[in-house]
Amino acid sequence: MADALSKETLTFLTDLNKNNNREWFTCNKSRYLVVQENMVNFVDALIQEISDFDEAVLKIDAKKSIFRIYRDTRFSKDKTPYKTNFGAGLGMGKGSEIAGYYLHIEPGKSFLAGGVYQPDSSILKEIRREISVNADEFLAIINGSEFRKYFTGLSEEDKLIRVPAGFDKDDPMAEVLKLKSYIAVYNLTDREILEKDAVKKLADMFKQVKPLNDFLSAPFKKQ
Repeated sequence: MADALSKETLTFLTDLNKNNNREWFTCNKSRYLVVQENMVNFVDALIQEISDFDEAVLKIDAKKSIFRIYRDTRFSKDKTPYKTNFGAGLGMGKGSEIAGYYLHIEPGKSFLAGGVYQPDSSILKEIRREISVNADEFLAIINGSEFRKYFTGLSEEDKLIRVPAGFDKDDPMAEVLKLKSYIAVYNLTDREILEKDAVKKLADMFKQVKPLNDFLSAPFKKQ
């Protein structure tokens, strides 16, 4: 299928991980262009599938949604020049939406996510206020059977030790308010992403995170 992820895409990323240098990449540039096109086609098909329940994604250009493979090494101890994954921000991580979707393709480490990742402090404060005020609605979403079919909860990456300033330490949602990102993550196996119907299956996973996205975006639609 033209919109299925090719096994060669994973093979290329595996080879790149073993040969992360400019000489190798230059010699294999033609391979990169082929797998890059495969990734663009895969993401484009995913956008079309997601649009059945979230029309907002139709304004996203599949090619532009994919992050550059070239690493910025200026301020990093790791000087390897290339990323060994393909990442696509569909509303999340590209600065165009408050909440959205993200797909990460990397051999043995692929995953998808939905929600808001490390938003600016002003946005984060509004989201926390919404969660505090509408706790029952928020809990109904993340504890719902459809959501829990794929997601066990929200990522606790970089979680604060104390309740953030401006919120009561005895707030029933205190532990949730400590989060710096509000994202749900599902880890994907290589087998899952290479299946012929992967686009439909991934879109169904994203569909279950759509209510969370709507909740997180709600405060900004009121303004």
